[in-house]
Amino acid sequence: MLTLSGCDLFGERGPVRVAAMSELNPMANPARGELSTANAALLDATSQGLVSYDGEGQIDTGLANRWTVTADGRSYIFRIAEAKWTNGSKVTAETVAAILRSYLAPASRHVLKDDFPEVETIKAMTDTVIEIRLSVPQPALLELLAQPSMAIVNRGMGWGPMRARKVGQALLLSPVPDPLAEDPEAAEAAANDPAASIELVGTTPQGALARFKNGYADGVIGGRFSTLPYFVASNIGRSRLVVDPVPGLFGLAFVRAEGFLATDTNRDALLRAIRRERLIEAFGLTEWQPQVTLRPALYTRDGGPAPLQPAWADYDATSRLAQARRVVDAWRAAGREIEPLRIAVPDSPGGRILYAYVAADLAAIGVPSRRVKMASSADLRLIDEVAPSDDPIWALRRLSCRRDTLCNREAQDLIDQATANVDAGQRARQIGEAEAVLARYAPFIPLATPLRWSVASQRLTGLRANGRAQHPLNHLIAIPN
Repeated sequence: MLTLSGCDLFGERGPVRVAAMSELNPMANPARGELSTANAALLDATSQGLVSYDGEGQIDTGLANRWTVTADGRSYIFRIAEAKWTNGSKVTAETVAAILRSYLAPASRHVLKDDFPEVETIKAMTDTVIEIRLSVPQPALLELLAQPSMAIVNRGMGWGPMRARKVGQALLLSPVPDPLAEDPEAAEAAANDPAASIELVGTTPQGALARFKNGYADGVIGGRFSTLPYFVASNIGRSRLVVDPVPGLFGLAFVRAEGFLATDTNRDALLRAIRRERLIEAFGLTEWQPQVTLRPALYTRDGGPAPLQPAWADYDATSRLAQARRVVDAWRAAGREIEPLRIAVPDSPGGRILYAYVAADLAAIGVPSRRVKMASSADLRLIDEVAPSDDPIWALRRLSCRRDTLCNREAQDLIDQATANVDAGQRARQIGEAEAVLARYAPFIPLATPLRWSVASQRLTGLRANGRAQHPLNHLIAIPN
């Protein structure tokens, strides 16, 4: 079977077969929390949000076919297209507005709930028009609304642009016929063309790559640092690997500030000790880059203030290790011990490699550690998230006063002030001040940019690297440039 690598067993006219490296739940709902890769891909295909991303990571139409922004930047008005829910009933603006309000409600577990603090109201103006009113302008609003987790799901029903039906262990996705078509029968026949369909299956990383290797999948989605060793072991050609150049947060957040971790100086010593280049080189992927700042460098028009470089960034690794070792020695010289730090990383090949390098660097300065699972009690826990928008304040919000981070009230007050500030210059200054406070507080050990990768056959001309790591299923086959 291994000799069939790169073959298309089913022909160019058959459905495109995509294997996602995660579980697939046909009843996934964004309001219940974080979505797996397979579930996000499914919702993005069958229940798109008001807007969406195209195959290049650019904003595209979704349920809304038009939108406008008022001159003050505080009101986004969307006109929704003619669409029907799975049961045949019409999609109305009032229902869509209620769904969006539920995502941002206090009881919601929506992964992006805290990234919409500027939203004042979401209301239906007519049967086909929705207004999202903001307290202050938010230029990145469309980028947030285009995320797969903002899919419009109504009691388990989607509206499109594709519909799903179960076929064995997979879901077969086919285009929803145009509800305004002059010839409904012809529209239905075109939608049922196998070449326009996607067969989506959720499986293990090993299983997904084996499917591709053996010709039973045209593409694999959902790759992260934790699963990269599986790709290396698969011997799939490097030319088939698609690596997304995404900004975001990848590093270890301090979960508690007790014992050795109680002081800013001690936490800062751990930041200095990690040899990031050495860690990244262990994975053998040149596209993956180390990162030392709390905020990522964003691909944006205005960008706000540049990320603050730490005071130790200009020192070489040997000097940083010596600096960190002096802090640890001073702690022990006062008669105080250091309990082994519990570091929560994924229980996967990539997670074990990551921990091994971090643990070696900590041991080099005299700090013991042990690896624990992500759901276990920990002292440090991995954050691995792609920035959902170009808003320069996103990373600071994410690292301050959340359930899995430490809380510095001075920094949080500055973050809140910047969020509510309508003056762009003052907002940028407050973001810089908040970042400086957090940098001194040292709540997070940045390690690298997030790593997102896929595997694509020659058939998947629409699966291209982009700065959002978005690969919508309905855009996978595109006309090559």
